[in-house]
Amino acid sequence: MRAIIVTADDFGLHERVNEAVARAHCDGALTCASLMVGAHAAHDAVRIARELPALRVGLHLVLNDGAATLPRWSIPDLVDARGCFEGSMFENGVRFFFRRDVRRQLGIEIHAQFKAFAATGLALDHVNVHKHFQLHPTVLGLILEIGPRYGMRAMRLPREPNGSLLLAPWIALVKKRLDDAGIAHNDWVAGIAATGRMDEAAWLAWLANAPEGVLEIYSHPAMEGTPLTPSMRDYRHADEFAALCSPRVRRAIEATGAMRGGFADVFGHARTREPVT
Repeated sequence: MRAIIVTADDFGLHERVNEAVARAHCDGALTCASLMVGAHAAHDAVRIARELPALRVGLHLVLNDGAATLPRWSIPDLVDARGCFEGSMFENGVRFFFRRDVRRQLGIEIHAQFKAFAATGLALDHVNVHKHFQLHPTVLGLILEIGPRYGMRAMRLPREPNGSLLLAPWIALVKKRLDDAGIAHNDWVAGIAATGRMDEAAWLAWLANAPEGVLEIYSHPAMEGTPLTPSMRDYRHADEFAALCSPRVRRAIEATGAMRGGFADVFGHARTREPVT
């Protein structure tokens, strides 16, 4: 194995997520976090990230099941009256592909999220998309157009060993487009099939049979409490946090002999790069 990148998604979603990220980085195996710039606890997450310079932070683009960055009047076809993305991923995927006005609004929202991340002053380690919506060709195309202007050098490739055969052609297309654009990416990811359930047992099973190359293992840690969102009502956030802090998991990671860190560490690109607006 070449490298292991350990990432927490949804950084900024809630203070309980932020606390879990900080503790899992300081006392556990966590090396990366993906920031939701429009979430209500994003400012708290940025404060924490500034206090933890070794924590690599990327942008977790939210284009469904969450709040937008822009006001409703500027993206009326994307969000509801509360400013939250509406519609199913299938429905929105069709609209993104066929409706030019919706694509335009999608582009300015993606631009706004990149701009909001740049305003934090944090180095952009990587980019990924909530619910892996980068599998949609329109979404990916806009990210590849906009992201490099803000220093995007790496993205998550949502390719899990023994993953869905139906998604395999889409994942292959994403890989080719990232390679053609010169955007670094992991070879494999762990956390899709067991989303919300990446407990200690799941981690140890993955590490015992880890594939060759660069493996990103991601989860959704949070401190104990009520469900963070309706779509996460079955997520075991506290178990995922406990796994990141598990001595057994840490020893299993060390036993692989793999390099650890963020995308910038693994792929060697500079962590400080001025964005071009």
